[in-house]
Amino acid sequence: MNQKLFNEFEEVSEKAWKQKIQYDLKGADYNDTLVWESPEGIKVKPFYHKDSISDTVSEITLPEHGWSIGQEIYAGNAAMANKKALKVLQNGAERVRFVIPSETVDSSVLLKNIDLKRTSVYLEMRFLSEAYMLSVLEVAEGHEDAIYFNIDIIGNLARTGNWYTSLEKDHRCLDLMLKTKAQHILSVDVSLYENAGANMVQQLGYAMAHTNEYLNHVDQDGSGHQIKSMVFKVAVGGNYFFEIAKLRALRVLWENLISVYSMKIACHILAYPSKRNKTLYDYNVNMLRTTTECMSAVLGGANTIINMPYDALYHKSNDFGERIAINQLLVLKEESYFDKVGNAPDGSYYIESLTDQLAEKGLELLKSIEKGGGFLKQLKNHTIQGKIKESANKQQERFTAQEEVLVGTNKFQNEMDTMKENLELYPFVKTKARKTLIVPIIEKRLAESIEQNRLKDE
Repeated sequence: MNQKLFNEFEEVSEKAWKQKIQYDLKGADYNDTLVWESPEGIKVKPFYHKDSISDTVSEITLPEHGWSIGQEIYAGNAAMANKKALKVLQNGAERVRFVIPSETVDSSVLLKNIDLKRTSVYLEMRFLSEAYMLSVLEVAEGHEDAIYFNIDIIGNLARTGNWYTSLEKDHRCLDLMLKTKAQHILSVDVSLYENAGANMVQQLGYAMAHTNEYLNHVDQDGSGHQIKSMVFKVAVGGNYFFEIAKLRALRVLWENLISVYSMKIACHILAYPSKRNKTLYDYNVNMLRTTTECMSAVLGGANTIINMPYDALYHKSNDFGERIAINQLLVLKEESYFDKVGNAPDGSYYIESLTDQLAEKGLELLKSIEKGGGFLKQLKNHTIQGKIKESANKQQERFTAQEEVLVGTNKFQNEMDTMKENLELYPFVKTKARKTLIVPIIEKRLAESIEQNRLKDE
């Protein structure tokens, strides 16, 4: 009974499979017929075999305690935001992320009755203030490990075109923050690059180059060695297997990068669905898109996943849309058993191959950026912005040619679908003339031009 089931069958090599496929193609070229190339330059084969997988497949360190369901809350009013946080935590959320617009938001009110022994809290402060950080730490005394401050001064420069105050003052404030009791301070907003149209290799390379600016800064002044994690805010798109590999490749690259420094800092991934492929018309399809994107985030090894409500483009924050968004994650976790296996993609030759190729190309891009003077220099001379724009234009061309399909928008439109009367928010890129140090990186959805034309015709 100890005999293995498949011992009587001979192993079939990769070469034998390929010969069989070539025979069945009846003279057609294998590479032209069955191999396609991704925008990142990765050739995708019709099958994968252990013979083609390197013996040095990267070891990936995944979250120790699985993944958590998160909820984002705008905290313009501290009391209302706190009330909402307590409610969503009762409804299935496990972590909350507060978006704090100003220093007038009272942190003691905001965090009131939130059990920091069980619940981690992410803070996105749209300002830079050591005093505010200290006020939060005072409220969270004894539970500093539960607070993720998500400070990203370079991300703010990339997104807005300006420092919070100036390069010198921002870095001085960051240095003061690094000397506090906060354990999770730094963050890198990779989602900006995805939502602006960067391909996956660019997202990975820019994420590492962006991070390296912080690691260099911390390493040079000797402060910040108590930092426990680097938070990567990542947007996950609709290319299911590639997105799983993207998150895994991010962890591989992080391990490679951090090994250069004498620091032990964990890679903490906060994942969101991409905005790039979301649509105004046939908006219920957004639920399908966000579900598969959240699945990719789980299998890719995200620590926390915050879902995007299906109506977020055109509706103000509302209980129904947010409840559906949390329910999607609850179904994945509680009914689909997506929290039962620690490393489900392990052993998938396809995903392992994609992970290694994305990591390799991401590393090449990182080296190229460092050779060119580093991420900040290439932001200031607009090299990064130009590369992202070039990638975004290629995506837009594929969308226009229907090579990249968004159902209900550039294909299979419902001509009876109207949206003009439902708009509570402006769903397109907002242009506001202002003086900036650099050209900001602008997020833009693929469907915007089509949707604007359809709205005019209603």
